[in-house]
Amino acid sequence: MGSAAVYHLARRGKRVLGLERFEVPNELGSSHGLTRIIRLAYYEHVAYVPLLRRAYELWGSLEAEAGERLLHVTGSIDAGPPDRLVFAGSLRSCEQHGLPHEVLEPGEVARRFPAYRLHPSHRAVLQPDGGFLLPERCIAAHARLSGAEVRTGERVLGWEPDREGVRVRTEHGAYEAERLVLTAGAWMGDLAGLPVVAERQVLAWLAPSRPELFAPERFPVFNLQVAEDDRYYGFPTFEVPGFKLGRYHHLREEGPPDELDREPRPEDERVLREFAARYFPDGAGPAVTLKTCLFENSPDEHFLLDLHPDAPQVVVAGGFSGHGFKFCSVVGEILADLAVDGDTRHEIGFLRLGRFDGA
Repeated sequence: MGSAAVYHLARRGKRVLGLERFEVPNELGSSHGLTRIIRLAYYEHVAYVPLLRRAYELWGSLEAEAGERLLHVTGSIDAGPPDRLVFAGSLRSCEQHGLPHEVLEPGEVARRFPAYRLHPSHRAVLQPDGGFLLPERCIAAHARLSGAEVRTGERVLGWEPDREGVRVRTEHGAYEAERLVLTAGAWMGDLAGLPVVAERQVLAWLAPSRPELFAPERFPVFNLQVAEDDRYYGFPTFEVPGFKLGRYHHLREEGPPDELDREPRPEDERVLREFAARYFPDGAGPAVTLKTCLFENSPDEHFLLDLHPDAPQVVVAGGFSGHGFKFCSVVGEILADLAVDGDTRHEIGFLRLGRFDGA
């Protein structure tokens, strides 16, 4: 989100300084791991779909400018019990927004995409525009093409309003500016006072016994709900020779972001392997690699996009809760709108902080 905000602000002729605690890109937040899902059939809330349409447009523009492919279209499958969130919410988004889609029985899914073995009670929404982004390349492209100054290895220690502007303190000094945009991910609780909680997340790449079934042209990205709130997601093989998958709210380990365990453990692999063996048996081979990342959860798992309630010259973006990366391109545009104009043409009422008033 920070690299996209830097890009869009600089493109409006603003003098922009980007401050990054780690590196650009890095593996210590929520934006690494080679691939990130993008999908239009959005079960989380139908109001995300217009933002996604704009995100697709902006990713296409960034690809053209960068001269490299950043988005791979595979189609997306959202599946599970027909009365549960993933299937029912995805179908609702397709119907309300007129998205092309098909509703498939498990047998038809297996016929078209032989790696899949859904439960007989499941139903699936197939939406052809889904796929995956290359997060490290997207971040690098936004930062590089912005033309702005980006300083890495410089941790922000604090900030305070300074008349109509703002003063930012870092490990290396202090800066004054008219506006400040905060996109610190799992650290937004400390830096901006937002209700964001860091959660440890682990992803696995398992070597398929039949790798041809997991190639991008034969394996749509997926979200699969297997119980009340037990949801998994996965990708075709790409660059790393493994079937990539994860479980939302993996082992439900929350805490300060600097204290969460960064090393994968046998229990992490076991949880993901058991799922793969049941629903993608040809993909449950030896582990190629496991990686940790961080979710940054808001109370309702929807984004937090707004002006800071105590300092309108400060824009905040956080709480992306494990499903935000696909929106980076449009969130960057929204953050630039809020910083420059104080408002945005995009409908983000359901993402503003006021929804928690009185809570």
